[in-house]
Amino acid sequence: MNAVLAHWNACSESDAIEAMLVCCGARRWAQAMVAARPIAAVAALSETADKVWATMSEQDWLEAFSCHPRIGERKTSHASPQSGAWSQQEQFAVAAGQQRTLDALARGNAEYEDCFGFTYIVCATGKSGEEMLAILTRRLTNSREVELLEASEQQRQILQIRLGKWLTT
Repeated sequence: MNAVLAHWNACSESDAIEAMLVCCGARRWAQAMVAARPIAAVAALSETADKVWATMSEQDWLEAFSCHPRIGERKTSHASPQSGAWSQQEQFAVAAGQQRTLDALARGNAEYEDCFGFTYIVCATGKSGEEMLAILTRRLTNSREVELLEASEQQRQILQIRLGKWLTT
């Protein structure tokens, strides 16, 4: 068994919840993950994370979204230090982008928030600033209902990546 997973299975409930909140900021998701302990293997952890995420509501999704900085920005007041560091790694390609792209992302983020009422969420790992801008532009044509589902799927992908990172810390 993975050493981090073994430790998590044995630690206090509050410590286990805090570990999960680093991977996804939805408190109800973190609590449900902890309630599922013990989880015997990495694959089972990943599967459980997806099953639990599928039970979340709009309120849970919005709570998780609020823990992410805007694409092109560096921090959010709701993120843990580890989550913030992971966001910076995930958005590395944006940091290397041209100022014109960064400015367009800032305008797009504002338009997105005005349109949908929450932060633009995209699984940024491996995507350039230009790619994320194109995705943002496309998603601005969605209805709020469709966009919530798309953003929720992006959050699910992010939490899976972060679980993998957490397991190697």
